[in-house]
Parts: sequence; structure tokens; C-alpha cells
Amino acid sequence: MLRGEAPPEGDGERRARPVCSGRLLVRRLPVLLIVGGVAFGVGTPAGYTAAPFFSAAPLVAAPLFALRGTVLTALAAVLGEIWVVLYRGGAAQDHGESVTEIAMVLVVALSALGINRIVRSAGVRPVSLRDVSAAAQRAVLPTPPERLAGLAIAARYVGAGAEDRSGGDLYAVQETPHGVRVLVGDVRGKGLDAVRTAVIVLGAFREAAEQERTLGAVAGRLERALRREGGRREGVEQTEGFTTAVLAEIPANGHSVLRVLNRGHPSPLLLTPDGGLRELLPEAPAPPLGLGEMASRPDRPDETFFPAGALLLFYTDGVTGARDLLGRSYNPSGKLRGCRFPGPDVLVDTVVEDVARHTGGAPADDMALLAVQRPMGA
Repeated sequence: MLRGEAPPEGDGERRARPVCSGRLLVRRLPVLLIVGGVAFGVGTPAGYTAAPFFSAAPLVAAPLFALRGTVLTALAAVLGEIWVVLYRGGAAQDHGESVTEIAMVLVVALSALGINRIVRSAGVRPVSLRDVSAAAQRAVLPTPPERLAGLAIAARYVGAGAEDRSGGDLYAVQETPHGVRVLVGDVRGKGLDAVRTAVIVLGAFREAAEQERTLGAVAGRLERALRREGGRREGVEQTEGFTTAVLAEIPANGHSVLRVLNRGHPSPLLLTPDGGLRELLPEAPAPPLGLGEMASRPDRPDETFFPAGALLLFYTDGVTGARDLLGRSYNPSGKLRGCRFPGPDVLVDTVVEDVARHTGGAPADDMALLAVQRPMGA
């Protein structure tokens, strides 16, 4: 088209519509998250929490809206969380947990107001779906405590460098009557749909880890939660949605036994104080969560010796899928064998830095790492 020539009638409008629609969708996300939080709180049992939805809404709004819009979103998120707690009633949910969830949403909402001021003063407007997914992901994955039931714990989440790879890596650590239970997983797919599924998995784990006597029963609860979620979706997500996951249990009675149940996930590594390393491969392979009908046997965890001072490293396939310029995958077993680490925080930081050196920059896929150390003399 020549410079002075007008575009054909309707052509410019058709080209502009996808951009405008995309921006409109992004700006509606805070409202959708709040509505989704209310629906999730009403439609799920008391053991599930809608707090991640309400926490994500003001974080998403902060870079998108002016101060007034962010304040309104933050207020709606806090009121939405309070309404869900009151709707469920005091008998349906532990009072302490309810107060903690409301406080978490309130703190995140206030933080979002600060982020809004910083972004506005710097003139930055990160409105891509990747930025939105990353903000929601961080709200879903709170930092675990550094110590839990005598165990030292560290976790790291590193977002992908690629625009369309941010999404469903997840982890959780919980002290239960059965010991400390761990979940590390990776939801099929990326973006906000993956984050939504991660919320479902984490909520189901939080309830099941407390109530179920065995890891196999916990896995069964997660399986059923994913099937219910798949039934509400359409197309490929209804028939092929799944989550790779590894569950672990460290008994609370001081015994040095470790139970691991792997559902199609990269196997964790056991690093001993003398520099030894063992990959905890499952005795029999099992399909990912959501594909349980393909399993050839019931879920049975593998047991192994967890010596004092040893470190247990869980990670998602963003670690093993990291490639260098020659296309070679990162091999955590080969890199860590013979190394000694004073604690889990040093271990996860070392892996994150080593992967960055291997790839020459940001990873092409999200990666989540979680390390647990059994103290000396325990």
C-alpha cells in the first residue's frame, strides 16, 4: 500500500482487533480471578482454599491499572476472601487457618499497592500474559518455612525466559500427623490454565496430606480432584490433562525411612554427607496424575534409607530440559555427584546458578526446586 493510500474498508479494523481483544482480556483478568475465587470457595469443600485466586488478583492489577483501580481490586479481593470464610462457617474450617488466609490476602493486596506506585513512577507497564501468569504463579507458591519438624527446607521457582512457557510448576511441604509430606509437580500446559490447575492440585494435597493415612491414598485424592477439573473443561484439556508429580513422606517419629511415590515425574536425588548421590528411581513406573486409569497396579510408595545429614532434592523437568548451545540437556546427577552442601538453600541456589551457566541465560521452561535435609544426629 502506498503511503497516502487509505486502507481497504474494514481491513485495518480486522488487523487491530486481536491486539485490542488481547489487551481487554488481560485487563479483565483481576475480575475473573476474584469471580473464580468466589466460585471456587463456594463449590469446593472446606479443606480447599480460594486464597491464591484472591491473592493473584491485586498482583495482576498492580501493573495494569491506575492506583484507584488497584485499590478497588485489592479491596474486592480482601472482601471476597472474608466472604468465602464466613460463607463456609466457623465449623467448616479451622479458625486459625481462616485468619491466616485472610491475613495473607491482605498482605498481598497491600504489597500490590506498593508495586503499583513503583511501576507507575518508573513508567513501566508489563501487561503480557507471561507477566500475569508469573505473578499468579508466585501467589500460588508461597515460600515454605526454613525449618519444619526438625527438617531444613529450601525452595526456588525460576520463571521461563520464553513468552509462552510460564505456568504450572508447583511444590508444597506440610507437617501432618503422619510426618512431613512433600509434593512437587508439573501441570501439563502453560499460562493461566496451568496455574488454575496447580491451585486445584495444591488445595487437594493440603487436605489429603492431613487426612489420608498413606501416600497412595493422597495420590488417589489428587487423581480424583484432577478428574473433576477435567470434567469441567472442553477439548484436549478434558481428555489429556495431567500432572506429573512426586510425593514423599518423612515420618515424624525420627525413623530414618523415606517413602517416595512417583507419578511420571523426574526422580528425586538423595545426596549423602560423604558426597554420594543416588537417584530414587521408582520400582515400577506409574502414569501421571489424571491418567490413573492407565496404571497397572495400585499406588505403592518405595521406601529407602534417609541418613542423618543427607539432602533430598526434588525438581521439575525445566531443570533436566535445560539445554546448552549444542543441545545437550542439563544432568543434575552428573553435576552434583561428589559435591557436599552445608544446607538445602546452598544446594538449590547452586543448581539454579549452574543451569543458568549451562543455558547461557534464562531457562526455556519454568523450573521449581525443593530440597529437604535431615539434621545430623536425628
